[in-house]
Amino acid sequence: MQPQPPQPQVLVAGAGPTGLALALCLARRGVAVRIFDQACGPGQASRAMVVHARTLEFYRQLGFAQQVVDLGIPIHAVHLREDGEDAAELPLGDIGADLSPYPFVLSFPQDEHERLLVDQLRAAGVEVEWNTALEHLEQDEWGVRAVLLQGAQRINTSAAYLCGCDGVHSRTRHALGLAFDGGTYDHLYYVADVHTACANRDIMVHLDANSFALMLPVRTAGMQRLIGIVPESGSDNVIFDDLRPRLEALLGIAIDQVNWFSTYRVHHRVAARFRVDRVFLAGDAAHVHSPAGGQGMNTGIGDAVNLAWKLAQVLRGDADAALLDTYEPERSAFARKLVSTTDRAFQLIVAQGAGGRLLRNWLVPHVLPALAGFDAARRALFRTISQVRIHYHDSALSGGRAGEIIGGDRLPWVPGPDGADGHDNFAPLQTLDWQLHVYGAIDPQLAALAAALHLPLRAWPWSAAAEQAGLLEDAAYLLRPDLHVALALPRQETDVLQELIAQWGLRFGEEDPVQPPQ
Repeated sequence: MQPQPPQPQVLVAGAGPTGLALALCLARRGVAVRIFDQACGPGQASRAMVVHARTLEFYRQLGFAQQVVDLGIPIHAVHLREDGEDAAELPLGDIGADLSPYPFVLSFPQDEHERLLVDQLRAAGVEVEWNTALEHLEQDEWGVRAVLLQGAQRINTSAAYLCGCDGVHSRTRHALGLAFDGGTYDHLYYVADVHTACANRDIMVHLDANSFALMLPVRTAGMQRLIGIVPESGSDNVIFDDLRPRLEALLGIAIDQVNWFSTYRVHHRVAARFRVDRVFLAGDAAHVHSPAGGQGMNTGIGDAVNLAWKLAQVLRGDADAALLDTYEPERSAFARKLVSTTDRAFQLIVAQGAGGRLLRNWLVPHVLPALAGFDAARRALFRTISQVRIHYHDSALSGGRAGEIIGGDRLPWVPGPDGADGHDNFAPLQTLDWQLHVYGAIDPQLAALAAALHLPLRAWPWSAAAEQAGLLEDAAYLLRPDLHVALALPRQETDVLQELIAQWGLRFGEEDPVQPPQ
């Protein structure tokens, strides 16, 4: 007789990238998790394909970022086309050099991405239950009870918390009765994976007064993703051959195989709440927006990372339950801002009026490449699309300022000496714990407090790279497990540190907390 799996502490509805990342982050922290999805297995099409630097930084903490990079395709440039001819080029390359250990834009198809996460989750001892849907849930102060539908069989299960990562048509959100306000764009869009004779490894964008078409590499075997607006015909019944001649002319390609084709409407919506008591929403169940900038999947994974460490701390008794109150304000504020900004950008790109024509015919092909020649503009572009600018300044968990770093910021990346691999300031974060960083000299009082609290304390000699990153010499930075600064302490103030620890009931590990300067 096989041993029964442990009683789950967390139920995860939905095994797309968000749910898989959430389950993996929980399992790596020792939380018993049960994850299920109504699909029969991982996706078979590359719906989302851009993996940004922030997601790779999270994956480095989990130990498989390099595997994702090796499987994906770094994008070197954006080629802008007009009337079927090349008009301008926007070089990308290592656009985020000195900002992240992953200073590029990576193409990695969602189906391969999901299979990789499933394998990582299996290695952590958790199997996804496919062909299983959430039928009913109820909750009280003690936990959540759910009925799962597996074929014709109903399964009763329970846990302390349930997380709905079950997509735009989320059964979890419907069960909670939450509004999902927003709207739907007028245009009908197409998406296709096709094979071409050319081995393109860049992004190709065609813009003119009446159309928008984009192509980027999806797989190393020559598969390309095509996205664009379906020409108005009065019907949604469109097949790929209706579009093929025009796409080949606009993008300068010859298509010899169509792997997948679909049309769809683009929505922009945000759930009224991301949490109701013991039930949480994440990913597309909580927010959907335009595909501008490839932000959707990465944002869902960011939700998962934010929620996982908080759930784990509360379930282990290492923080008060009030810590969970910070999930919704931190992630909903970012989601609403993202929906608003991507909505404006997308509306400009596809607008049919004079403003849209000006953007597509002059500003994008002529002004944007010129700006890309300036380092400041390239850095600003990388910060915008890579999600390294995400911050939680208004969070109850954030406080202080030291140098350019404000409580709630992502910890800036400081490369190791001479670029030495594994010696940068992100390397210690693979322990997935709270820790203190000092760039310079450690105050003995701070060292004594860290030792008493079993709070890991890491120190680096002050350097030009740390100064360039915006850090302050001899300041201390209390880091959350998700790479964000909770407290920026310019004078290593131990009283401020103790106040925050007491406020949230934080407790830390029993390992040796102080490591010598590197």
